[in-house]
Amino acid sequence: MNAITIKELIEAGLPDATVQVLGDDGQHFDAIVESPSFTGKPLIAQHKMVYATLGDSFEGALHALSLKTSAPR
Repeated sequence: MNAITIKELIEAGLPDATVQVLGDDGQHFDAIVESPSFTGKPLIAQHKMVYATLGDSFEGALHALSLKTSAPR
């Protein structure tokens, strides 16, 4: 798993999102995701939406993902 793949998976699942993924040691990543779909949703719901885009990838090849999510201002 690499940063580009994670970014592509998130963008595919949240096409209205702006996504930046940092870190590329193959296991630990930081993602910044801004999406209008997050408007009015609590932080935990936003994170669940992002994790849903990764499917089984998070359980297997991806060890740690730190998320910062927000709706556009």
